[in-house]
Amino acid sequence: MSVGETPLTVIGNLTEDPELRYTPSGAAMAKFTVASTPRSYDKTTGQWQDGTAMFLRCTAWRDLAEHVAESLTKGARVVVTGRLRQHNWQTDQGENRSMLALEVDDIGPSLRFATAKVTRVQRNGSAPAPARDAWNTGAPAATGPATGGWGTPLAGDEPPF
Repeated sequence: MSVGETPLTVIGNLTEDPELRYTPSGAAMAKFTVASTPRSYDKTTGQWQDGTAMFLRCTAWRDLAEHVAESLTKGARVVVTGRLRQHNWQTDQGENRSMLALEVDDIGPSLRFATAKVTRVQRNGSAPAPARDAWNTGAPAATGPATGGWGTPLAGDEPPF
C-alpha cells in the first residue's frame, strides 16, 4: 500500500460467485460485488430496520484472486479490506463516467454466523502446509511435555512467525 492511502474495510455478502479471469500476461484477477446493508434497531417497534444497500465492486489479484474464486460463493458473508480506486472513462456517446471500486488487499469469511476450515498454502504453490506447521497442529495436551501445539515450537523448529 502506498503512503497516504486509506485502507477501507467492508462487511457484506457476495452478490454472485467471484468471476476468475487471467490477463494476457497470465496474472489471475477475480471480480466480485459485495452488498453491505446498514441496519438499525427501532426501539418503538422492537424491530431491525434495513437501510439502503451499498454495492461495491471489488477486484483481487494473483494468488488472492485464485483463493477467492476457490473459496467463496454467492451469498457468503465476507470481511474485505482494500483501497478505493476511482475509474474514469468516456462512453461511445462522449459522456464522462466514473465509478469507485475496491482493490482488495485481504478478504475472508465472516465468522459471526458461520464456521470455516482454513487450509494454508505454501508461498510457492497451492500444496497444503506440512503437518508440523504450527497452523495445522491442535492445542497442546493438558498434561505431559509440549509436543508442538499452540505457540510451542517442536524441538529444533523455529517459531512460524
